[in-house]
Amino acid sequence: MEKIKIFGKWSVEGIEVKDPGLKRYINLQPQIIPKTDGRYTQQQFHKSKMNIVERLINKLRVPGHRGKKHVLTSGRAVDKTLTHYKIVKEAFEKIEKITGKNPIAVLVGAIENAALREEITAYQLGGIIVRRAVVTSPQRRVDLALRNIVQAAYRKSFGKKMSMVDALVEEIIGAYNNDISKSEAIKERERIEREAEGAR
Repeated sequence: MEKIKIFGKWSVEGIEVKDPGLKRYINLQPQIIPKTDGRYTQQQFHKSKMNIVERLINKLRVPGHRGKKHVLTSGRAVDKTLTHYKIVKEAFEKIEKITGKNPIAVLVGAIENAALREEITAYQLGGIIVRRAVVTSPQRRVDLALRNIVQAAYRKSFGKKMSMVDALVEEIIGAYNNDISKSEAIKERERIEREAEGAR
């Protein structure tokens, strides 16, 4: 029997999540078409049951707003699943061509590098607001890494000559190489962790 490959091209065999904290939260269950149609939404921690590629596609549908006046808006990206499916597939083809590696392994490495370890929370103590460093939960680490990668790619391509495919390729490869000059997600992680270090 032929092994199941994502998009019918890339196998998940041999791909290992090196960060022990994220092992349970990065799902690499093989699927030809990474789409569960909301099958797990009624269950707790349902996101962890979805393949990581599907989670990337879902994040592309709502990349997030930028600024109070929504200078960058998610409005034009919503409900275009097939479009985002094609974007991710093309991005993976380019990643494989550039790096010569399995693009799913590159994506997993990028998420591990872009995942925050600690962040800042604010709470009221008497009459003052206190900012304090807290350890980020594993589920949130994956969520924020995906969000930062997608938002960075969206900002690079919004109203510019660079296509979303090229922006996503540049962001994922930059995060995989832990390159702060090429990846805004890595830059954001460094900034938040630096702030958290100062608030300990």
